[in-house]
Amino acid sequence: MEIVLRLLLRRLMALPIMMLGVSALVFIILQFTPGDPATVALGESASEAAKELYRQQHGLNDPLVVQYIRFIGNALQFDFGMTTPPEQPITSLIAKAFPITLQLTFIGVFLAAVVSFTLGVLAALHRDSWVDQIIRLLSVAAVATPSFWLGILLIQWFALELDWLPSGGFVEFSEDPAEYIRSMVLPSLALAVPVCASLIRVVRTTMVEEMDKDYVRTAIGNGVPYATVIRRNVLRNALITPVTVLGLRVGYLLGGAVVIEQIFDLPGMGKLIFNGIVNHDLHLVQGVVLTIAFTFVLVNIIVDILYLIINPKIRSL
Repeated sequence: MEIVLRLLLRRLMALPIMMLGVSALVFIILQFTPGDPATVALGESASEAAKELYRQQHGLNDPLVVQYIRFIGNALQFDFGMTTPPEQPITSLIAKAFPITLQLTFIGVFLAAVVSFTLGVLAALHRDSWVDQIIRLLSVAAVATPSFWLGILLIQWFALELDWLPSGGFVEFSEDPAEYIRSMVLPSLALAVPVCASLIRVVRTTMVEEMDKDYVRTAIGNGVPYATVIRRNVLRNALITPVTVLGLRVGYLLGGAVVIEQIFDLPGMGKLIFNGIVNHDLHLVQGVVLTIAFTFVLVNIIVDILYLIINPKIRSL
């Protein structure tokens, strides 16, 4: 327990520094994107006087350092400002969109974890057999398949040709649980398959390496059943690396969800950031990116804790 608390304290102490770096990077990059926020907000036909007044009212003429400090101060209060006309609170938009992205991401994580751990262990237990060869072939093919292309194929097959599942849209679980599940199946699969494919190879490799160690042969030689050794020792030690890799892949899934949401017309963070980029709404883009970055850091803290729980012998903190 003490080790977990020490790890949690270290990660929480590093959290403000990491978020400060992310926010500075996002702020600087967006400041140099083409386009004038005043022109976007007021329209091309607006007079220069009106545009200049808009810049003064919103502090766009202030030095970048002043703008950044003001942005950080507002962000600490969960205030990311208002969108370009029609004006809406960015925080409320994120509060509506973020749960949808989280649901999509973690359904994808769950699918990737279950399938990859199952197939990876199966391939390792039957190494070099036809089962192993088929699983490795499928994983290589899936790794080479981009999520957005797979999403389009899934729509073509299961929505347009077979008419089994909807091609897009979102229904709240509270409104219609069955329709909610149907609306999330295809985007979750499109998001999970590439991650699942790469994770299968990691699980298989770590399992094979662990099964070849001396303690496994010694335990079996002393009469311990093979299944018991695999279940109690090999699996626990071998899953440390895959769990870490899966945690890092959450960042990929969050980023991939942005694209998948556009393809399947899901009203999540992907749609918000797309609208922000198209409308040159810097505050909206900053708010979305910071929220995703903060979530990614928190997920990695949880993964570090799971890392210790799976193998408490680890003490290298």
